[in-house]
Amino acid sequence: MTTPTTTEVRSSTAGTGAGLMGHLRTGLQQMLAFAGLIVIMIVFSLASPVFFTFDNIVGNMLFSAVVIGTLALGTTFVIITAGIDLSIGTGMALCAVMAGNFITNIGLSWQLGVVLAIAFGGLVGLVNGVFIAVAKLPPFIATLAMMMVAEGLALVFSDSAPIYVDRDTDGGFMDLSTGTLIPQVPNAVLVLIGAAIIAGIVLNRTVLGRYTYAIGSNEEATAISGVNVTKWKILIYTFAGLFTGLAGVMIAARLGSAQPAIGMGYELQAIAAVVIGGTSLMGGKGSIVGTVIGALIISVINNGLQLMSVPQEWQNVILGAVILAAVFADTVRQRTTT
Repeated sequence: MTTPTTTEVRSSTAGTGAGLMGHLRTGLQQMLAFAGLIVIMIVFSLASPVFFTFDNIVGNMLFSAVVIGTLALGTTFVIITAGIDLSIGTGMALCAVMAGNFITNIGLSWQLGVVLAIAFGGLVGLVNGVFIAVAKLPPFIATLAMMMVAEGLALVFSDSAPIYVDRDTDGGFMDLSTGTLIPQVPNAVLVLIGAAIIAGIVLNRTVLGRYTYAIGSNEEATAISGVNVTKWKILIYTFAGLFTGLAGVMIAARLGSAQPAIGMGYELQAIAAVVIGGTSLMGGKGSIVGTVIGALIISVINNGLQLMSVPQEWQNVILGAVILAAVFADTVRQRTTT
């Protein structure tokens, strides 16, 4: 057994201290985000008597949070690596269309159709990962191109028309979202909780999660230490793509149809949810709990503005202002911690 050198002990102590401070900052950010969620809910409940009804909370807000939250879970991994994925909205629509094709047009069982649609999302993420990690394209450019490709493919594979699922023969598919294994709790909410648990375990308890943080903190140092950054970045984008596929399945199951143009705008809401939840756009920091809280905040804002009959164009203005505020807060955090 060897005795640690003084330098090693100091390094270990410093690392432990830095890690403790990091956990404290993350916990504080999550508490602030949760407090913000409570304040927003109180404001909207005072503005609209419908807001705090069970039907509105479960039937509207939570369903909306499921789609935004599922997309945001995968996006959390990408943003922690200091990357970005602009293709998740149209990618989600493409995966919904593929689910509709597998189940309605090809005639596969809805269970197999769900698995293949989620895998298709992973394929979209894989392509993004290859262009970013191997071809060295900036994530913004690669995923912007993929956003347009996915939008076009969704229209091609659907003949520019919704693909409807037959409830009589494939009702189990719709029950995936609107059914209730637990009384009063839609299955969609259980799916989001399960997806968040899986994402949290992968981010905090696996090699993929550790390398996600390492790449985002210092990609060059991670590569010098012997980590195959190219391989892990491809895996990270592929893993994130699986959540895009799952979001596509969930929105198609809720609507009972695959709408090829439904994904536009979801990418910004998901990215906003991640940033509001405390994940840094500079990389290296973030948490799944914070992302779920951020998704709830975005969903509550959307729902509250609709109940107050705020015109759609002003809803976009307010959501854009929220995103700006979140990015500004992230920038301030970076300045104060460096």
